[in-house]
Amino acid sequence: MPLKRLLSALLFPLLLFPLLSLGSGAAIPPYRIKTIVIDAGHGGKDGATRGLIAREKDIALQVALRLGKAINEALPDIKVLYTRTEDVFIPLYERIGLANTNKADMFISIHCNSMPANMRNRTASKGVETFVSGFGRLGEQNTAIRENASILLEKDYQENYEGYDPKDPESIIIFSLLKNAYREQSIRLATLIQNEYVASGRIDRGVKEQSLAVLAKAGMPAVLTEIGFISNPEEEEYMVSETGQNEIVNCLLKAIQTYKKQVEIE
Repeated sequence: MPLKRLLSALLFPLLLFPLLSLGSGAAIPPYRIKTIVIDAGHGGKDGATRGLIAREKDIALQVALRLGKAINEALPDIKVLYTRTEDVFIPLYERIGLANTNKADMFISIHCNSMPANMRNRTASKGVETFVSGFGRLGEQNTAIRENASILLEKDYQENYEGYDPKDPESIIIFSLLKNAYREQSIRLATLIQNEYVASGRIDRGVKEQSLAVLAKAGMPAVLTEIGFISNPEEEEYMVSETGQNEIVNCLLKAIQTYKKQVEIE
């Protein structure tokens, strides 16, 4: 049945099954990461968070641009897109919308952490953490998954899967499996990022789930990484420095390279 063939094709790279054949007898094509969207958090009017010497939105943009350049140099076959390249405000859903529209294979949002100004020991908090979208917003993925499902098998998708029927058991299975696959791959990527941070000597605050609007409608593996506490003077100085930014970028690049090796299918 068409939906069963589509199901195999869509889930194949995400679940890392051995090479199979479609119902028509055609081999499933090799899977490659082709497009990565890098999101510099905040920007424009959304940019009040700051430390003693810098603003979060500026650090996020600097690291995002450095990361994009590093990916272009190390992985020239991958197309890098940015949600912003200057100090402008971009609504949250437009950020992930850019990734969905361009059928990205990965979405990374870069932020700096901060403790509230009225909190005791505000400057003591430090470390890095990476977030994936929590279960509470899984329902928001349906449209993105429907729109992005043609990445691997666009012709079959258009001919055989014209709409999602919430009453159709096969449709329900497809979306349930795709959501779980994106979730698992997001956790995989987030874990690799945290591992690289730890290897460079950073304090590990772990991989966490949270209902974040910027990740909620992702039709691909997506993470938000907090690269340090801007409310901590030591970490702020590190994140502002060229050495610190290069080290953060190197951690992210290594994680992307490892993830790429793990999920790409020959």
